[in-house]
Amino acid sequence: MSRSFPLRPLVLTPANRVLRVVWAAVWLLLYRPSPRPFHAWRRALLRAFGARIGTGAHPYASARIWAPWNLIMEEHSCIGDDVDCYCVAAVTIGAHATVSQYSYLCAASHDFRNPAMPLVVAPIVIEAQAWVAADVFVGPGVRIARGSVVGARSTVMHDVGAWTVVAGNPARPIGVRPVVVSPR
Repeated sequence: MSRSFPLRPLVLTPANRVLRVVWAAVWLLLYRPSPRPFHAWRRALLRAFGARIGTGAHPYASARIWAPWNLIMEEHSCIGDDVDCYCVAAVTIGAHATVSQYSYLCAASHDFRNPAMPLVVAPIVIEAQAWVAADVFVGPGVRIARGSVVGARSTVMHDVGAWTVVAGNPARPIGVRPVVVSPR
């Protein structure tokens, strides 16, 4: 297994920093306190900050989104309670895919080989019908392929194949999921 996307250096502009401060205020005052069933309200707030959100997507109120303009949630996808979406680079959650509670989607790291330890980023892609179970860490540059399942409390630093079940630290294949026809 490898990573689909290489790490690249990140340069944050002053405009990006200002936008993140504004988003943090909106998240704290309007997004976070919204009632549990108000997914449409949270979708609208995320879209206002540049996120691409499909119909029926479920971003939960306690999910922390670092930069909505780097978030893509396809139709009927879900970011569960207390998920930390550190989307310094693009994070894509495919149709009917779920990221369960307490998981951490981390699209950035540091280049430890450089004494200055600059921030490096790579996108994360969670394809359609995949399930990232509770309290999973997904590292930068990882693709979790269609229909795959990542077991609870796993650490995913390499790509996961389609319809594969992985678990552990580091995540390793433990089974195969039956192919499921996508709901319409």
